[in-house]
Amino acid sequence: MSSQYTVAKFGGTSVADFDAMHRCAQIIHDDTNVRIVAVSASAGVTNHLVTLTQQKSNEDERLALVDNIITIQNAILAKLTLDADLAQSFELTLNELKSLATLPALSAQQCDEMLSFGERLSSFLFTQVLRDLGVKAQRFDVRKVLKTDNRFGKATPDIAATALAAQKHLIPLLEETVIVTQGFIGSDPYNQTTTLGRGGSDYSAALLAEAIKAKSVHIWTDVVGIFSTDPRLCTKASPIAKLSFDEAAEMATFGAKVLHPATILPASRSNISVFVGSSRDPQAGGTWIEKNTSSQAGIRAVTQRKNQILLTLKSPEMLLASGFLARIFTTLSAYNISVDLVTTSEISVAITLDNAFNASRPELDQHCLDELSEFCHVTVENNLTLVALIGSQIQLRQHEVNLMEVLSDFNIRLICHGASKHNLCFLVEQADSDKVVQSIHAKLLEVA
Repeated sequence: MSSQYTVAKFGGTSVADFDAMHRCAQIIHDDTNVRIVAVSASAGVTNHLVTLTQQKSNEDERLALVDNIITIQNAILAKLTLDADLAQSFELTLNELKSLATLPALSAQQCDEMLSFGERLSSFLFTQVLRDLGVKAQRFDVRKVLKTDNRFGKATPDIAATALAAQKHLIPLLEETVIVTQGFIGSDPYNQTTTLGRGGSDYSAALLAEAIKAKSVHIWTDVVGIFSTDPRLCTKASPIAKLSFDEAAEMATFGAKVLHPATILPASRSNISVFVGSSRDPQAGGTWIEKNTSSQAGIRAVTQRKNQILLTLKSPEMLLASGFLARIFTTLSAYNISVDLVTTSEISVAITLDNAFNASRPELDQHCLDELSEFCHVTVENNLTLVALIGSQIQLRQHEVNLMEVLSDFNIRLICHGASKHNLCFLVEQADSDKVVQSIHAKLLEVA
């Protein structure tokens, strides 16, 4: 049975300074259904922590980075006095950070430990801001309940173990107090700190909501909901009031950065409504994402995801042969490579791979390419962008005249349509992608 509880998540800009935290605390004060708050690191902190994990500096430089983090937190502390229970733990956490920063090299697990400090520190401060507003609030270490495997850097949650831990440690507290906890982090079966990947705080909030059988998740950020495209690209981009889980999942997967793609998984699985709104202007409304919406058929948004790879695999032996595709995907799977789009002809396969989340690390390992080359000719193209039209019951014939007119000035490398009624995707050269999005939005989505 689901509860009426709400889990709220605040991103880095929403907890960047005291004034931002105070605005967010007021939101919690005004909504008594919110029983769990998951916070990100204060804006700027995670970047310093990432630099610390890269171990490219000497000890003095690393300690200077720690000082930068402390400066960000002290600017908030200047307007707060931590209660005794928070002050002692906050100081201990800072000492742990300093100690880890002095190590000349970090293991994968220690990197996750390092990256966890941003959320851990901000949760102390936000708890005090709530208390100063008269809200009964308790800081809670999310690692007690959010259980994962030990794939450090991008751990996979253990849904059953998380639910059991929440039942034991978290749910009994919710009637009496608002729980302030951390996004992005968890712990493995040996209680070692893990992370869910950059931007995983949204995902954390949805996982916690699922674990306590909450009614909704509120994702508070710095924009008023999810827009028809990036408003920084198109001044006439407009917020979308309602999206289905499928539409939101497509938008998040194909480049809408307001929401982490994985957030939709637990929400859809457990039918938990998701709201996305602005912590700067909570009265302005936002976007509701729910299982059943009455959205009209057609295109509702256009997104882009840069830094894509197009891999073309060609072999005459593919003609009328079975097992060729299986061999390709078995090889890719062995190297933990995830495929996005696939198109085929009689003797070739074209697939897209995402290189966007970590552009410094090539998605394709040379050993993988060598193995594929043993049975087919391999072509790799970089500097591409995946542009996606998102909506409901998309049918190409409804828009093909206008769309082809818009795209006629650009080089299109691949088109994929039919696998989902919620998207139509194509690859363009990265240098053109902003113009492509602007042209499509102007032609298909803007009201004259």
